[in-house]
Amino acid sequence: MKRTLFALIVGAAIVNASAGMAEVKEAHKVFLPQDIKWGSTPPSLPAGAEAAVLYGDPAKEGMFVLRVRMPKGYKIAPHTHPQPEVITVISGKLNLGMGSKVDRASVESLPAGSFSSMPTGLAHYAFVDEDTVVQINSTGPWSIDYLDPKDDPRLNVAPAR
Repeated sequence: MKRTLFALIVGAAIVNASAGMAEVKEAHKVFLPQDIKWGSTPPSLPAGAEAAVLYGDPAKEGMFVLRVRMPKGYKIAPHTHPQPEVITVISGKLNLGMGSKVDRASVESLPAGSFSSMPTGLAHYAFVDEDTVVQINSTGPWSIDYLDPKDDPRLNVAPAR
């Protein structure tokens, strides 16, 4: 009886594992640094940076990985996100501050290799004093909500002439 029960449990585990493996829909991907295709950032970020989606789609439901390459002097005003945000500094140095007002004296300077996780709704801002690349891992659809609407680049579009 014990052997039959054990065989049933092991069999069920194998069937479950096989079913889970069959559900994998995406192919294995590898991005070498020189193969990353940089393009424009989402319109919710200030102009001047470049972005590359490495995994998923920030505009759709589900996990995504986005790299952002920011030039020296780039700034992102105080904002929040409706999903947790995980940031890894790939190169350069990210100055990350918490709160609704920019205070350069209270920022944390995160050098390459640093990691930061922020919960949903945490007000924060960032700027770089040197060329910097960060990786953002989160769940889509991704959005950014600026605390001051005047900081939102989507609302500060120059009129067409």
